[in-house]
Amino acid sequence: MNRKIAFGFWLMAAGCLPAGAQRVLTLDSCRQMALRNNKQLSISKMKQDVAANERKSARTKYLPHVNALGTYVHTTKEVSILNDDQKLVLSNVGTGLVSQLPAPIQEKLAGLQTALNALGQDVVDAFRTDTRDIFAGTVALTQPVFMGGSIIAFNKIADIKERIAANALDASRQSTLYTIDQAYWQVVSLYHKQKLAQSYLDLVQKFDTDVYKMIDEGVATKSDGLSVDVKVNEAEMTLTKVNDGLVLSRMLLNQLCGLPLDEEVTLADEQAENIAVVEIAAKPDVEMAVANRPELKLLENTVALSKQATNVLKAGNLPQVVLTGGYLISNPNVFNGFEKKFSGMWNVGVSVRVPIWNWGDVMYKVRASKGTTAIVNLELADVREKIELQVNQTAFKVEEANKKLTMAQKNIQRAEENLRMANLGFSEGVITPTTVMEAQTAWLQAQSQKIDAEIDVKLSQVDLQKALGTLQ
Repeated sequence: MNRKIAFGFWLMAAGCLPAGAQRVLTLDSCRQMALRNNKQLSISKMKQDVAANERKSARTKYLPHVNALGTYVHTTKEVSILNDDQKLVLSNVGTGLVSQLPAPIQEKLAGLQTALNALGQDVVDAFRTDTRDIFAGTVALTQPVFMGGSIIAFNKIADIKERIAANALDASRQSTLYTIDQAYWQVVSLYHKQKLAQSYLDLVQKFDTDVYKMIDEGVATKSDGLSVDVKVNEAEMTLTKVNDGLVLSRMLLNQLCGLPLDEEVTLADEQAENIAVVEIAAKPDVEMAVANRPELKLLENTVALSKQATNVLKAGNLPQVVLTGGYLISNPNVFNGFEKKFSGMWNVGVSVRVPIWNWGDVMYKVRASKGTTAIVNLELADVREKIELQVNQTAFKVEEANKKLTMAQKNIQRAEENLRMANLGFSEGVITPTTVMEAQTAWLQAQSQKIDAEIDVKLSQVDLQKALGTLQ
């Protein structure tokens, strides 16, 4: 939190800089800016949010679900309980009965015949369903009781996916920090080499002037002057290459930090005369790496995910039990002779699904899933061995970089003394220009090796932190 507050004050101060002033960036501020600017890191954070919502969704599978359904259907024909012959008989029931009596009686019962026919027609009309327009609706509740363990497996899968998203975010964050550290120290290295190249150019130009003075005095030859001229040209080319490399490295650093490519910034470690190096004792702690490395965690998550996928497949061979309940309403309804009113009923039930035969489909899928799990376990073991080797190698490189820095610092003293003695001997006329140029070249190499050694110490420490999974 203190680091975030300090960084916030730094940003406020940067906003108050006068026009034309260069902002000064520390390694920590570059890291913060890179973490905010990195698109892949933003994607990883979004994936983490997606995984969290998927986990919440999986939890709802334990709970009852309620659904409502409404429908309307129009048909050209209605459902008929009576067939056409029955309708005809009922509509003419009076005529049928009276026609069997003698004619004199038929005339007397004509009114009864009409009444019976009307009564029969009323019966036919009463049996009409009028189902050409049907309205229906239902509210259904479904509660899983036992789904073969698939719901539990799906919830565990959702938990694992959330951990995968978190570990992927950690891996992306460490990768971003590793990249920005390398870009930062590359700029610092080239900046110091630029200063060294300029110092070397000034040195050989001064020597070139001295040699030509001695040529005028007849002490040195033109061949000596041409040799020095070549060294001057080489120094100028070296400076040009360093300048170009520094420009490109600054552009890369700006891009990683989310700054305009042409913005000029100053790095805090450029200001120091020497690169601040803190030597650390490298400890190849393999257990720490195994506990912290996000790559290992991701593979472990993949193993767990594969096992739960196997459990989901196994659930396909187990019974599934579901409780159901709800309310059904329709118009016309069948509760009072196809009454043209809405009416409904409650219902409760149990649904059981029992797999009987699938030609071994699930068994084969389970075997394939177990094979996938075995493959991932082998990959996990292989990565663990490689990480153990990487940790030991990076620890060795840290120790090696520390030794190189110590030797480079000693070489600086020897090279400076050698150059001082060469210049002194040349001024007294006892040493040739070639010897002086050799001393200057040795001084340049010693200075360059010192800068490389300092940067190697920094980068080897970053490599060790990344190998241990502690680059935060």
